[in-house]
Amino acid sequence: QVQLVESGGGLVQAGGSLRLSCAASGSIFSINAMGWYRQAPGKQREVVATITTAGSTNYADSVKGRFTISRNNAKTTLYLQMNSLNPEDTAVYYCNALVARVLIWGQGTQVTVSS
Repeated sequence: QVQLVESGGGLVQAGGSLRLSCAASGSIFSINAMGWYRQAPGKQREVVATITTAGSTNYADSVKGRFTISRNNAKTTLYLQMNSLNPEDTAVYYCNALVARVLIWGQGTQVTVSS
Protein backbone atom coordinates (compact mmCIF):
# COMPACT_ATOMS: atom_id res chain seq x y z
CA GLN A 1 0.00 0.00 0.00
CA VAL A 2 0.96 3.63 -0.47
CA GLN A 3 0.47 6.37 2.10
CA LEU A 4 0.60 10.09 1.33
CA VAL A 5 1.08 12.92 3.82
CA GLU A 6 0.88 16.56 2.75
CA SER A 7 2.50 19.49 4.52
CA GLY A 8 3.41 23.10 3.91
CA GLY A 9 0.04 24.77 3.85
CA GLY A 10 -0.73 27.94 5.74
CA LEU A 11 -1.82 31.55 5.57
CA VAL A 12 -0.12 33.86 3.10
CA GLN A 13 -0.83 37.30 1.70
CA ALA A 14 -1.77 37.80 -1.93
CA GLY A 15 1.35 37.82 -4.08
CA GLY A 16 3.19 35.52 -1.71
CA SER A 17 4.52 32.00 -2.15
CA LEU A 18 4.17 28.61 -0.51
CA ARG A 19 5.73 25.24 -1.14
CA LEU A 20 3.65 22.16 -0.49
CA SER A 21 5.19 18.75 0.08
CA CYS A 22 3.70 15.28 -0.16
CA ALA A 23 5.66 12.46 1.41
CA ALA A 24 4.97 9.02 -0.05
CA SER A 25 5.67 5.83 1.87
CA GLY A 26 4.95 2.15 1.47
CA SER A 27 5.01 0.51 -1.95
CA ILE A 28 6.29 3.58 -3.76
CA PHE A 29 7.65 1.43 -6.59
CA SER A 30 4.03 0.85 -7.63
CA ILE A 31 3.24 4.55 -8.07
CA ASN A 32 2.51 5.73 -11.58
CA ALA A 33 1.45 9.34 -12.04
CA MET A 34 1.06 11.75 -9.15
CA GLY A 35 -0.74 15.02 -8.86
CA TRP A 36 -2.03 17.91 -6.82
CA TYR A 37 -5.74 18.73 -6.55
CA ARG A 38 -7.59 21.37 -4.59
CA GLN A 39 -11.05 21.91 -3.25
CA ALA A 40 -12.39 25.30 -2.29
CA PRO A 41 -15.44 25.67 -0.02
CA GLY A 42 -18.63 24.88 -1.91
CA LYS A 43 -16.76 23.78 -5.02
CA GLN A 44 -15.78 20.49 -6.55
CA ARG A 45 -12.27 19.13 -6.25
CA GLU A 46 -10.22 20.18 -9.27
CA VAL A 47 -6.88 19.18 -10.69
CA VAL A 48 -4.03 21.63 -10.20
CA ALA A 49 -1.04 19.82 -11.68
CA THR A 50 0.09 16.31 -12.54
CA ILE A 51 3.39 14.60 -13.21
CA THR A 52 4.02 11.23 -14.85
CA THR A 53 6.71 8.71 -13.98
CA ALA A 54 8.62 10.02 -16.99
CA GLY A 55 8.46 13.53 -15.57
CA SER A 56 5.93 15.04 -17.96
CA THR A 57 3.86 17.73 -16.31
CA ASN A 58 0.46 19.30 -16.91
CA TYR A 59 -1.15 22.28 -15.24
CA ALA A 60 -4.59 23.76 -14.92
CA ASP A 61 -4.88 26.94 -16.93
CA SER A 62 -5.53 28.92 -13.76
CA VAL A 63 -2.09 28.10 -12.32
CA LYS A 64 0.12 27.95 -15.41
CA GLY A 65 3.16 30.14 -15.02
CA ARG A 66 2.64 30.45 -11.25
CA PHE A 67 2.80 26.89 -9.90
CA THR A 68 5.44 24.22 -10.46
CA ILE A 69 5.06 20.52 -9.71
CA SER A 70 8.16 18.44 -9.11
CA ARG A 71 9.45 15.48 -7.15
CA ASN A 72 12.73 14.35 -5.66
CA ASN A 73 15.00 11.85 -7.42
CA ALA A 74 13.91 9.01 -5.16
CA LYS A 75 10.29 9.81 -6.08
CA THR A 76 9.38 9.73 -2.41
CA THR A 77 8.33 13.36 -2.18
CA LEU A 78 6.10 15.41 -4.43
CA TYR A 79 6.26 19.20 -4.35
CA LEU A 80 4.09 22.08 -5.46
CA GLN A 81 5.80 25.46 -5.59
CA MET A 82 3.12 28.14 -5.62
CA ASN A 83 4.04 31.71 -6.51
CA SER A 84 1.99 34.85 -7.04
CA LEU A 85 -0.81 33.45 -4.94
CA ASN A 86 -4.19 35.14 -5.03
CA PRO A 87 -7.32 34.68 -2.89
CA GLU A 88 -8.83 32.42 -5.56
CA ASP A 89 -6.12 29.88 -4.73
CA THR A 90 -7.57 29.41 -1.24
CA ALA A 91 -8.49 25.75 -0.85
CA VAL A 92 -7.56 22.45 0.72
CA TYR A 93 -4.79 20.98 -1.39
CA TYR A 94 -4.53 17.22 -1.81
CA CYS A 95 -1.86 15.10 -3.40
CA ASN A 96 -2.70 11.82 -5.03
CA ALA A 97 -0.93 8.86 -6.56
CA LEU A 98 -2.13 6.46 -9.21
CA VAL A 99 -1.39 2.93 -8.07
CA ALA A 100 -2.56 0.08 -10.27
CA ARG A 101 -5.45 2.19 -11.60
CA VAL A 102 -6.48 3.18 -8.06
CA LEU A 103 -6.14 6.77 -6.84
CA ILE A 104 -4.63 7.11 -3.38
CA TRP A 105 -5.24 10.43 -1.58
CA GLY A 106 -3.52 12.28 1.18
CA GLN A 107 -5.42 14.01 3.98
CA GLY A 108 -5.01 17.49 2.52
CA THR A 109 -3.41 20.72 3.67
CA GLN A 110 -5.16 24.08 3.94
CA VAL A 111 -3.89 27.02 1.93
CA THR A 112 -5.43 30.40 2.69
CA VAL A 113 -4.52 33.51 0.71
CA SER A 114 -5.56 36.84 2.19
CA SER A 115 -6.18 39.92 0.08
